[in-house]
Amino acid sequence: MLPLEKPKSHKFMIITIVVLVLAVLGYGAWYKLLREVDPYYASDLDNFKYGTVGTESQQGMPLWIWIVLPRMFPEYLPGNGGWASLGLPVEDGHELPVGFSKVTVGVERVGINCAFCHTATWRATPGPPSGASGPEELVKTHIVPGGPSAQFNVQGYQDFLWKCAEDTRFNSKNIMAEIDRITKLSFIDRMLYRYLLIPATRKALLRQKQQFAWTGDRPHWLHGRVDPFNGVKYAVLKVPMDNTIGNSDMPSVWNQKARGASGFARHWDGLNPDLKEVVISSSIGDGSTLKWLNKDLEKWDGTGENRSSLRRVYDWLMEAPVPPYPFPIDKALAEKGKAVFIVQCADCHAFGGRKTGTVIPAEEVGTDTHRLAMWTQESVTNYNNLAAAFPWKMNHFVKNNGYASVPLDGVWLRGPYLHNGSVPTLADLLKPVSERPKKFYRGYNVIDQAGVGFVSTGPEAQQYGSPVDTSVEGNGNGGHLWGVDLSAEQKKALVEYMKSL
Repeated sequence: MLPLEKPKSHKFMIITIVVLVLAVLGYGAWYKLLREVDPYYASDLDNFKYGTVGTESQQGMPLWIWIVLPRMFPEYLPGNGGWASLGLPVEDGHELPVGFSKVTVGVERVGINCAFCHTATWRATPGPPSGASGPEELVKTHIVPGGPSAQFNVQGYQDFLWKCAEDTRFNSKNIMAEIDRITKLSFIDRMLYRYLLIPATRKALLRQKQQFAWTGDRPHWLHGRVDPFNGVKYAVLKVPMDNTIGNSDMPSVWNQKARGASGFARHWDGLNPDLKEVVISSSIGDGSTLKWLNKDLEKWDGTGENRSSLRRVYDWLMEAPVPPYPFPIDKALAEKGKAVFIVQCADCHAFGGRKTGTVIPAEEVGTDTHRLAMWTQESVTNYNNLAAAFPWKMNHFVKNNGYASVPLDGVWLRGPYLHNGSVPTLADLLKPVSERPKKFYRGYNVIDQAGVGFVSTGPEAQQYGSPVDTSVEGNGNGGHLWGVDLSAEQKKALVEYMKSL
């Protein structure tokens, strides 16, 4: 006797249930692993400091792992204070330091943004950077978005993460125990962290260390410096590995309207004059994906909460204010210095100057050329072709053999000086090369009111900074000889005037 067939309606019900279960599981997996929700900040300034530039999905770290690492591995940090010990600026009332974003990619993840490299800090008097002693306004750390992150040790930050990942204590049991001390995750999130996110984060950090192995063979970046393009050359532009040194200071990025949206040489070697492309490529350097960029840049002309995050960065940079010099200026002396500046400096460093915003040939400026050798014609071609398939394709990258002549707005907060930060103060820059400091410390954020720059010698500069040796490749302090033949009185007056720029 043949078995009875199940009714078709019964088969349909089973198929429907299976499909529904798979749909629920698929939705749950998408929701907890892939769903992206970008934050929105009412002000463009807060968006610059804490908003996303698309780095979280590939380069970001699950929030609670990032938070507990300094608690678990303080021995791998340079001192007390957690992330702040690396020179990261922290504002009261904010969960993350300036320069870090928190975005939901399944779970909340921490990424970096433009303020990571472009937020200055300064203090008026010596003392612990935490402001633990002395009158509040004197030891207070002032945070200036748009300035160079001269106190941040980027390579120290990377090294810390890699050392954590190499430590056998970086495992689900230990990290979950530390997370449990400070928050209570849902059951699903606990399972995700324990069995997926923690092991995946460790693997990603170890893989990143291998990708950046080339940094171990070259001079250390030091506080306030980074090699911003070699990593992009190798990983994104697929340029073969070379031995070039691209170490350079993090520049100020304020007051872009005065420079114009395009045509003004940007980056130390003027490799791209178009501000929109500079913003886009900077986000790529930070770890943004082309997929995220394509989605965000579709909203470049949007309004309200539909505005592109990168457009908001662009708009803020155009209007970003120049910080005024915070100490008294000798007006009579500065007036004398202005006359010297007009004759000696204005051609290259005043807005409207004949050469301001152009590229000065290397043989004329005479400064260290390692940064120029790093940026190759192959890099230019590959970058201009990188987004050829997208409407926002970039085509303004160029190869120059010289350094950009930049305006000196807010120059008092832009030390150390020259593209590689090899001269600690403006007063030192006006000395013959043989008299410029050959060794000093950078990363201490107390202002040198006499020389203009940051205090670069003494026990506290040594404790909180990193040593610069100008005999090391890429650290050369030669060149830029304009003004070295001035009299002592003229130099003093010129420095006094530059405080006011």
